[in-house]
Amino acid sequence: MLSYILDPQIWAAFLTLTVLEIVLGIDNLVFLAITSSRLPEAQQASARKIGLLAALGLRVGLLLLLTWIAALTKPLFTVMAFDVSGRDLVLGLGGLYLLYKGVQEIHASVEGLDEAHGGAKKSSYFSVIAQIMVLDLVFSLDSIITAVGMTNETPIMIAAIVVAIGVMMFAAGPVSGFINNHPTVKMLALAFLILVGFVLVADAAHFHIPRGYLYFAIAFSIGVESLNLLRQAKARRRQAAAGSPPQH
Repeated sequence: MLSYILDPQIWAAFLTLTVLEIVLGIDNLVFLAITSSRLPEAQQASARKIGLLAALGLRVGLLLLLTWIAALTKPLFTVMAFDVSGRDLVLGLGGLYLLYKGVQEIHASVEGLDEAHGGAKKSSYFSVIAQIMVLDLVFSLDSIITAVGMTNETPIMIAAIVVAIGVMMFAAGPVSGFINNHPTVKMLALAFLILVGFVLVADAAHFHIPRGYLYFAIAFSIGVESLNLLRQAKARRRQAAAGSPPQH
């Protein structure tokens, strides 16, 4: 047991998987922030925690069902020479839902429907939890398939998932607050959801888009938006300094 723990290959696999799980969980975190914003502020934190705990339970449960995971990649039926597997169905339906959710939220923001109905608190607590759990299943499936492809050590995969979910749980509040307090960042986050939905649908259609392209596009957009926020902050400071009484 001690030699197992001290094995550098074990630690390398654990660290790699942990980073991958955190990166793959970014879209989950954005969805949590957007969906929980539809609740009263007092309920948002608990909804995010339940959503992430559900993600942890789903991912660990799926890991313990590796035979079922392997079966998901086998064709269930064929449509015009196109083999459709259980994984294709889950990813395709999840991607379509993300496309619908992203477009719906952008429409509500651009048309001012949230303000017209007294704010963006229009969903019930249990409906938000249900949405989070359904999308957790989609994100968990993709995450677990990635993990299974990297190592056969179930304890390492479970440990990496637990650490990654812990990091996400710690970051969920600040990320949600930042997204909801900056309209342009929220719009960018919704665009991310649409992009992720498109990638999931493409994966379901056996048209694989390397995740590196997706993450580069997200990182580039975040960089541009960060510069924009810095410019706005400097402009506000200059206005405040110009309007302040002279120092004696």
